Amino acid sequence: QVQLVESGGGLVQAGESLRLSCAASGSIFGINTMGWFRQAPGKQRGLVAVITRSGFTHYADSVKGRFTISRDNAKNTVYLQMNSLKPEDTAVYYCNANIVEIVGGRDYWGKGTLVTVSS
Repeated sequence: QVQLVESGGGLVQAGESLRLSCAASGSIFGINTMGWFRQAPGKQRGLVAVITRSGFTHYADSVKGRFTISRDNAKNTVYLQMNSLKPEDTAVYYCNANIVEIVGGRDYWGKGTLVTVSS
C-alpha cells in the first residue's frame, strides 16, 4: 500500500512564504507525475502545479511566478514553494502522485494540509 503524507501548512500573512512537502512511502517501484491540488471552502478541488519524473512542470495561471514545484526522486518527495501568498491562496492543499504499476499507473492522494493566508 502507498501513503502520501503532506507537511508544511499553516497560518501566514499576505506576502509571506510557505513550503509544502509530500513524501510517498510503501511499495513503490516508481512515480510518474506528482502534483499539488487545492480546495478552498465552497469550491471544487483544482490543479495548482504538476511535475513529471523528468522535471517538466505546469502551473495554474493563478500561481505562475509565485509558486515553484520540485521533486526529489530519490526520496519520493515533492515540494511546493509558495511565495507572495495572497488571501485567495487559502485552501486545503492535497498532494497527488501517479504510482507506477505493472500496467500503467494509479493515482494516490494525501489527506491534505491547510494553508491559511490572512490579509
